Amino acid sequence: MKNTQRVGRLAALAALLALPTALWAQTPATPPAPVVDSGVTAWMLTSTTLVLLMVPGLAIFYGGLVRTKNVLGTMMHSFVSMAVVGVIWAVCGYGLSFGPNVLGGFVGWDSGLLFMKSLDEKIMTSGIPEYVFAMFQGKFAIITPALIAGAVAERISFKGWIAFISLWILFVYAPLCHWVWASDGYFFNLGAKGAIDFAGGTVVHISSGISGLVLALFLGKRLNYPKLSTSPNNLTMVLLGAGLLWVGWFGFNAGSAVGSNLDAGRALTVTQVAAATGALTWIIIEALVHGKATSLGLASGILAGLVAITPAAGVVAVPGAIALGVMASIGCYLMITLKGKLGYDDSLDAFGVHGTGGVIGAIGLTFFIRDSWWADAGTKVAGWGLGNQLLVQIKAVGATILFAAVMTLIIGFIVEKTIGLRLKESDEKEGLDHSLHGERGYGLNNLN
Repeated sequence: MKNTQRVGRLAALAALLALPTALWAQTPATPPAPVVDSGVTAWMLTSTTLVLLMVPGLAIFYGGLVRTKNVLGTMMHSFVSMAVVGVIWAVCGYGLSFGPNVLGGFVGWDSGLLFMKSLDEKIMTSGIPEYVFAMFQGKFAIITPALIAGAVAERISFKGWIAFISLWILFVYAPLCHWVWASDGYFFNLGAKGAIDFAGGTVVHISSGISGLVLALFLGKRLNYPKLSTSPNNLTMVLLGAGLLWVGWFGFNAGSAVGSNLDAGRALTVTQVAAATGALTWIIIEALVHGKATSLGLASGILAGLVAITPAAGVVAVPGAIALGVMASIGCYLMITLKGKLGYDDSLDAFGVHGTGGVIGAIGLTFFIRDSWWADAGTKVAGWGLGNQLLVQIKAVGATILFAAVMTLIIGFIVEKTIGLRLKESDEKEGLDHSLHGERGYGLNNLN
């Protein structure tokens, strides 16, 4: 009897001891909610500010390249993008770009992203408030249509420009952004590792360069082009603008690591190297061809190197950055030279630099991917080699070119037939500053 009681007590004790384990097995632990990482958040706030700095930098760069009578009107194209796209992005642009797939993956959407309502208390796994990520990406959305303005400078109406970029950001930029950067986007998941576009080779530079070329062809040439004098009105502004773009580009590329980490350090380093290499290559070309190195050539080389490294900043090392800087300067220089022979009027070489440099960077990066990137990919890319990744890059670039070209042509046609896109001849002769804005950039009435 005593043995039976003893066995019963031991069994009860064992059951009691096993109870917490059973309960634990039935109720899996809830992972801790993400918390704000102050260091990462500080870097992303800084990067967001640096990218915004690029917009006035671009305005100064473009403003110095045009004739005196168009300097304010040209700068307004960049500044108004901050206003127009800034509002659209907050209302629905972020949701269309980074929301879950809808319409078969053409764009993203979630009703909670309207006016960013669902972001109010949301912390991302990277440790930053999603508000910060949304604002960082919003600066990319702002500068991309502003780049297009360089192709059609001095001949596009202001109200037509506002209508165009409003439609373009919704129907060109947002879909491309979703395809390339959203976690369920088509190009993000193409192949074993997705199409590589670290900071905007396809989304920003190819899309804006191709759209600029199509819009320039659609609008036609400036009056009296190419006979008219198109000498820059202020090369000092051009150099200042290029310098601001170079500084801001560190936020553009290194910030795209969305962390204060090794990837950010890598991206910052190759950005510096590619920009310096692009600048050096361009002035060497000018010295060999013309016997003189120009300030405009130096600025152009800086931008060519920066554009080419943008998609590659997360995957190449210093030798790759040097190679891409050289390739971009040579390619962009040749394209700008070819423009004169083909006769199209890409006013400030938006296609010549951004479109060409973007293609060179997005495809060329494949040949310079660092070994550690392949190693980090692990078994996911077993049997996946350079040729396969090259095919993925070509598909992404080709689709971006086709989509941006067709949609830009459609949007341009709609705007032209409704409110007008091409500036009236009398207004073009008078200049954008006075005819559209009632102002003069330098307060000197006799300057052209």
